[in-house]
Amino acid sequence: MAVSAYILIQTEVGKAAQVAEEVAEIAGITSAEGVTGSYDVIARAEADTVDDLGKMVVSRVQLVAGITRTVTCPVVHL
Repeated sequence: MAVSAYILIQTEVGKAAQVAEEVAEIAGITSAEGVTGSYDVIARAEADTVDDLGKMVVSRVQLVAGITRTVTCPVVHL
Protein backbone atom coordinates (compact mmCIF):
# COMPACT_ATOMS: atom_id res chain seq x y z
CA MET A 1 0.00 0.00 0.00
CA ALA A 2 1.33 3.43 -0.92
CA VAL A 3 1.99 6.10 1.68
CA SER A 4 -0.03 9.31 1.26
CA ALA A 5 0.55 12.67 2.89
CA TYR A 6 -0.53 16.28 2.80
CA ILE A 7 2.31 18.78 2.55
CA LEU A 8 1.48 22.17 4.07
CA ILE A 9 3.60 24.87 2.44
CA GLN A 10 4.36 28.45 3.39
CA THR A 11 5.76 30.69 0.67
CA GLU A 12 7.29 34.09 0.21
CA VAL A 13 4.69 36.83 -0.29
CA GLY A 14 3.20 36.69 -3.77
CA LYS A 15 4.74 33.31 -4.67
CA ALA A 16 1.87 30.91 -3.83
CA ALA A 17 0.56 30.46 -7.38
CA GLN A 18 4.03 29.90 -8.83
CA VAL A 19 4.93 27.44 -6.05
CA ALA A 20 1.67 25.50 -6.49
CA GLU A 21 2.32 25.14 -10.23
CA GLU A 22 5.89 23.96 -9.75
CA VAL A 23 5.07 21.55 -6.92
CA ALA A 24 2.22 20.04 -8.97
CA GLU A 25 4.76 19.00 -11.63
CA ILE A 26 6.87 16.92 -9.21
CA ALA A 27 6.56 13.15 -9.63
CA GLY A 28 4.55 11.76 -6.73
CA ILE A 29 2.53 14.93 -6.15
CA THR A 30 -1.10 14.24 -7.02
CA SER A 31 -2.37 17.79 -6.44
CA ALA A 32 -1.15 21.19 -5.25
CA GLU A 33 -3.48 24.09 -4.64
CA GLY A 34 -3.22 27.60 -3.27
CA VAL A 35 -5.21 28.17 -0.08
CA THR A 36 -5.80 30.91 2.46
CA GLY A 37 -4.93 30.76 6.14
CA SER A 38 -1.74 29.76 7.90
CA TYR A 39 -0.40 28.01 4.80
CA ASP A 40 -0.25 29.20 1.21
CA VAL A 41 -0.25 25.88 -0.67
CA ILE A 42 -1.42 22.40 0.26
CA ALA A 43 -0.14 19.47 -1.78
CA ARG A 44 -1.12 15.81 -1.71
CA ALA A 45 1.70 13.31 -2.24
CA GLU A 46 2.01 9.56 -2.68
CA ALA A 47 5.10 7.36 -2.42
CA ASP A 48 5.87 3.67 -2.03
CA THR A 49 7.40 4.07 1.44
CA VAL A 50 7.76 6.65 4.20
CA ASP A 51 11.44 6.93 3.28
CA ASP A 52 10.57 7.67 -0.35
CA LEU A 53 8.07 10.27 0.80
CA GLY A 54 10.69 11.97 2.98
CA LYS A 55 13.22 11.96 0.14
CA MET A 56 10.67 13.54 -2.20
CA VAL A 57 9.92 16.34 0.26
CA VAL A 58 13.55 17.07 1.10
CA SER A 59 15.13 16.65 -2.34
CA ARG A 60 12.34 17.95 -4.59
CA VAL A 61 9.61 19.94 -2.84
CA GLN A 62 11.75 21.98 -0.45
CA LEU A 63 14.02 23.05 -3.32
CA VAL A 64 11.23 24.89 -5.16
CA ALA A 65 12.03 28.60 -5.23
CA GLY A 66 9.74 30.66 -3.00
CA ILE A 67 9.05 28.00 -0.35
CA THR A 68 9.96 29.11 3.16
CA ARG A 69 8.61 26.19 5.24
CA THR A 70 6.90 22.82 4.85
CA VAL A 71 5.02 20.53 7.23
CA THR A 72 4.39 16.96 6.09
CA CYS A 73 1.27 15.22 7.46
CA PRO A 74 1.13 11.50 6.61
CA VAL A 75 -2.36 10.07 6.18
CA VAL A 76 -3.30 7.37 8.68
CA HIS A 77 -6.05 4.84 8.25
CA LEU A 78 -7.81 4.45 11.59
